[in-house]
This record gives sequence, structure tokens and C-alpha cells, in this order.
Amino acid sequence: MTRASEIEQTEMASCPRVLHVATVALSLNLMRGQLAFLREAGFEVTLISSPGVELEAAGRSEEIETLAVPMAREVSPWTDLKSLVQLYRVIRRLRPSITNVGTPKAGLLAGIAAWLARVPCRFYTLRGLRCETTRGLKRRILLLSERIACLCAHRVICVSEDLRRTAVALGIVQPHRALVLGSGSSNGVDISRFLLTPLLVNRAAELRQELKIPPEAQVVGFVGRLTRDKGVAELVKAFYRLCQSSSVVWLLLVGDFEDGDPLPPDVRRAIETNSRIIRTGFVQEATVYYHLMDVLALPSYREGFPNAILEAYAAGKPVVAARATGVVDAVVDGVTGVLVPVGDAESLAKGLESLLRNKDSAAAMGSAGRERVKREFQSERIWGALAREYSQLLGARGLPRPETESQRVPPAVTTDQSVVQS
Repeated sequence: MTRASEIEQTEMASCPRVLHVATVALSLNLMRGQLAFLREAGFEVTLISSPGVELEAAGRSEEIETLAVPMAREVSPWTDLKSLVQLYRVIRRLRPSITNVGTPKAGLLAGIAAWLARVPCRFYTLRGLRCETTRGLKRRILLLSERIACLCAHRVICVSEDLRRTAVALGIVQPHRALVLGSGSSNGVDISRFLLTPLLVNRAAELRQELKIPPEAQVVGFVGRLTRDKGVAELVKAFYRLCQSSSVVWLLLVGDFEDGDPLPPDVRRAIETNSRIIRTGFVQEATVYYHLMDVLALPSYREGFPNAILEAYAAGKPVVAARATGVVDAVVDGVTGVLVPVGDAESLAKGLESLLRNKDSAAAMGSAGRERVKREFQSERIWGALAREYSQLLGARGLPRPETESQRVPPAVTTDQSVVQS
């Protein structure tokens, strides 16, 4: 073997390939900045999702390789089988040291493909449990799918401690396989994006005029999919209750309807016809919208760890949210926001009203939220914990691991006893 060949093999061995897989390109916002960090930490990163402009954009911004594999979000046996075969072939060709699969369909199909291909280090990122709000046969199918996805992984990264407890209680994952990175969340938040620079102040003022929100209006905001599971029906009911005692309250919905979990027709009609309810449609970058809000509402029935809450905190805004899975780890009740019972529109309205009327309390909670983000949820903290977890499992498997400064981050992983499973 020539000296050049030896050097090339050494470089390849010290740069393990990690393959991240998500079902649809829209999910890639959940990994913004993360994959570039891993690349700089010494990993060779490849990203797979269904085709879309977001996939191409992620490849450019993160400076990584991307591959498109069509995957259906809903159950589609023939399409799912074709996706599984294609994923297996791609994984066999790339021969990654690590796979990290996430979102329900990719978690199942890519998880099975990675197991069949005997990838030495397999991760599944659990960002939420759709089964929590389903019943009957659909619930059983979703539970089985999650269990299979978890069984195919050596490590299951739960994005919140409450989600980890729930998954263990449902028998979805064994305790020794489940872990949480730092204080939770899948990607943390870049707080610098939310700093009130003169440019952002001007953009917020322009956007308020574009949306025709009066200067004196108090704005209740929501960021996310407009679906039943997100509690949008309860939010609209709470808004109407607020309107009975105030003529200056507006509702700003940053998101769009989805056919997979539709709202009741009367709720959708109210959103579309009430002049004080503003629906923006899908927004790629929601940063400026938080600065139009007085308070963020998140009455969701289930979450993993809600990014919208961290983003509201980064903008210095208080939160009123339902006491759902994952949310209880994001909101410190009475400190960074207010927690109310799930599905309770009356309590939601009271919580919102209390913060709209008491500006000092609202400001204090927003400030406390921002400080919590600085302390616990900076993106680099989550990314560093993930890189270290990859490195530890590579070492446990006797595989080369990269040695870079980017990995030397203060420990931030909580887990039950770590056991390497074959």
C-alpha cells in the first residue's frame, strides 16, 4: 500500500459517515444548523428526505450531501414498500457508521432499512407520539410502528423528559435505550435570530401594517399547524370569550390548515371570516411574527418539545399553554408562562386574559423565558450533546470517532443506564 493510500484510509476512518433521514422536506427546519455543526465536528453528513425545494436548500445551507427518497406521510402499503427497498439500497451503498432517523414514517422505514443493513450505530429521534390522540385500530397501528422503530435503534433520543416517560409507560421503548439531550428539544434555538435589531424592529412595524393590525391592538399569537391536535378549536373559542370583554384583542395564526387532522367546519369558517383573526399561511421563517405578539398561546393536545415556545421565549414573550406531554417541560408554570388543562377553552381564555391585563407580569415571564433559553436551550448545547453521543456509541462499538474541538462541550445528556444493544 502506498503512503498516499494509507493517509487516505486514515482520513476516511477518522471521518465517520452519519446519515440523517426525515419523511418530508418541511421537517428539515427541525435540524437547521445541526448538520453543519456535525460536519464541522468531523462527521461526513448525508441527509435524506422526500424530494422538495427544502431538501435542496438544506443541502446548500448546511453544505452537506442530500438524497431524495419519496416517502408518504400517511399509510400507503405499496408506496411504503418501495420506499423501504430504496432506503435499504441507499444505506447499503453509503455504508454509514451512524443513522439517525426521525418523524414517524422515516423512523419506521429507514429504521428497518438500517437494521437490515446492519448499520453499527442506529439512532431514532422521537419528536412526539401521534398515538396519544388516536383511538381504536389506528392507535394500535401507530403504537406498533413506534415500537418497531425503537427496537431497530440502539438509542432513542426523546426530545423531552416527559416524552421519554410517556414512551416508556406505553411500552414503546425500553428505559435503557431512551435518552434526552440536555434539558430537551430536538435542536435548541439560536437566540441571536430574535434580537431586536433596528432592522427587525422596522420589519415588525411594516408587517403589522401589512397585516392591518391596529397600533393599539393586543395580539394573541399561535405558531404551528392549524389542526385539531394543536388545540386550535379551543384557541378560537378562547379568543371569542376574550372579545366579549375587550375590543382590542386580535388573534394571529402563523400557519396553515392540514387535511390530515382537519378542524371542525365551523372553526375553520370562523378563522376565514373573522376580520380580527389573521391567518398567514405557511411561513418559512417566523422570527419577526413573534415580535407582533403580546403572548403566545399553545393549547396543543400533544407535543414532543414545542419549538414555538422556545422561539417565543427567545423573543421575550410569555406563553399560555395546555398541560400536555412535552409542554410541561417547556413551560415553568407561573415563572415563564401559564399552564392550563388540556382541552379547556375557558381556562385558556382566563390565562390569556390575565397576561394581557397584567403587562408587568407578562414582561417578567417573557424575560424569565429568555433567560431560560440562554441557560439551557442554546442550539450549540444540544448539537454538542448529540455529537458526543454519536462519538460515545462509536467508541463502544470499537469504531473510529472524530476528535475535534466542536465535540468538547459540557456534558448535557440525561439517560437511564446506557447499554449497547446489538
